[in-house]
Amino acid sequence: MPIVRLLSLDVMAALPTLFRGVARAAMMGARPLSTTTLLRGHDDIMEKWPADKFDKHFIDYLNRPEIDGWEVRKALTELHDFDVIPDPKVVEAALRACRRVNDYALCVRFLEAIKFKCGNQKNRELVYGYIIKEVKPILDELGIATPEDLGYDKPEFFIPEPEKWWEKKWYAEYGFDKKPGFQH
Repeated sequence: MPIVRLLSLDVMAALPTLFRGVARAAMMGARPLSTTTLLRGHDDIMEKWPADKFDKHFIDYLNRPEIDGWEVRKALTELHDFDVIPDPKVVEAALRACRRVNDYALCVRFLEAIKFKCGNQKNRELVYGYIIKEVKPILDELGIATPEDLGYDKPEFFIPEPEKWWEKKWYAEYGFDKKPGFQH
């Protein structure tokens, strides 16, 4: 028998008020109050949609003329929550919506998120390169620089010091092996 059911009402009177209410509910067999809830990131129904319907949903939402900054961020967050890399048509609609609400930083962060979702280096070269190639005219039209154009793909304070512990492949990866004065 649970300890709460063994307590008499006299003993319960001495308990603090908060515990008294929980103990009384337990004695009466009430369901305990949950203090946490299950959070869901997005609608599971959309995951079962065909790709064209999924793309059309986001394109239509982002192409609304009355969309505001909060709604653009909401749509991009929802899009990022799905296990998909967006189609270039969706990326175009998202970039246009970001520029319509005058949020340049969100354009760049959205492109970074797409690059991150592509996974390993090989996929980034193939998939992310394809997406950038497809939306390059829109990027030029809207005056948006890619994260690579802005130097966000390289460490900010990277100073090549071959005599230190840096791995040699890092120099080649960031192009410092081609700089004058670099020695292996």
